[in-house]
Amino acid sequence: MNTTLGDFRGTLLLVGAGKMGAALLEGWLARGLAPERVAVVEPQPSPQIARHAAQGLRLNPVHEALQADVVVVAVKPQTAPEVLAEVGPLVGAASLVISIMAGRTLGFLQAALPTGTAIVRSMPNTPAAIGRGITVAVPNSAVTPAQRQIATDLLAAAGAVEWTDDEALLDAVTAVSGSGPAYVFLLAECLARAGARAGLPPGLAERLARATVAGAGELLHRSAEPAATLRRNVTSPGGTTAAAIEVLTAPDGLDPLMERAVAAATRRSKELGS
Repeated sequence: MNTTLGDFRGTLLLVGAGKMGAALLEGWLARGLAPERVAVVEPQPSPQIARHAAQGLRLNPVHEALQADVVVVAVKPQTAPEVLAEVGPLVGAASLVISIMAGRTLGFLQAALPTGTAIVRSMPNTPAAIGRGITVAVPNSAVTPAQRQIATDLLAAAGAVEWTDDEALLDAVTAVSGSGPAYVFLLAECLARAGARAGLPPGLAERLARATVAGAGELLHRSAEPAATLRRNVTSPGGTTAAAIEVLTAPDGLDPLMERAVAAATRRSKELGS
C-alpha cells in the first residue's frame, strides 16, 4: 500500500505509542506525513519516537494547547475510561476519532466522547508492525465520506483495510485475523516438533518449518489464486503431500479443529466486549 499522507494539513493526535501505535506512526511518517503534524501522548516513549520529536513531532504536549483533527486511540482497552476522559476535551465538532482498542464498542466510545463525535472502530493485527497486517473498520453514523477516506489512508499504514457497517462482525474478525497470526505461529511450532520427531535435528526442523510457513505465506500474498488452488498445485495424486493432506482433511482433522478455535475466540471477544 503506497498511500501518500503528505497532503494532510490537520493535526493528528496518537494516544498510545506501544507496538501497534508505534507501527502506525512509522507507517504514517514513511508515507509522507510531516512530523510537525503529529502529536503523541506516550508516558514511556521509545528512543525512535524521541528522535522523531527532535524532527518536529510533538511529544506529550500540553493538552490545552492542542486541537486535534484526528485522534487515534491505541491504548490497552482496560485503560480506556480514564484515557478517553482526558481525550474528550481535545475532540472538536469536526474531529475524527479512530480506535484500535480490542473489545471497546462504538457504543462505549460514543458514551465516553462528546455527543456527535465521528468515530471509527477498527481491528488491526500484529503483522501491522511490518506493514503487512489487515484491518477491519466500522464507522458510526457521524463519519463522513471524507473522514472515512482519511481513516482508510491512516489505517493503510498497517496494511490492507476492509470496511463493514455491521459492528457485530468484529468479534469474528478478531477471532480470524486479530488472533490469526498466533495460529500461524503455532503451526510453525507444531511442524518443527513433528519434523524433529520424524528424525530431523531440532534446529534444522525449526529452520525448515519457519522458512516453509513464511514462504508459503508470501506465495499466498503474491498469488491471485485461492488458497485451495495453491494447495492442490503442490498435492500430486498418490504422493507424499497427498498422504499428509488426507490426515489433515479427515473428519477430525484441521478444518473442524480450526472451526472450534475460531468459535472459542469469537465467544471470548463477545465476553470481553460486554
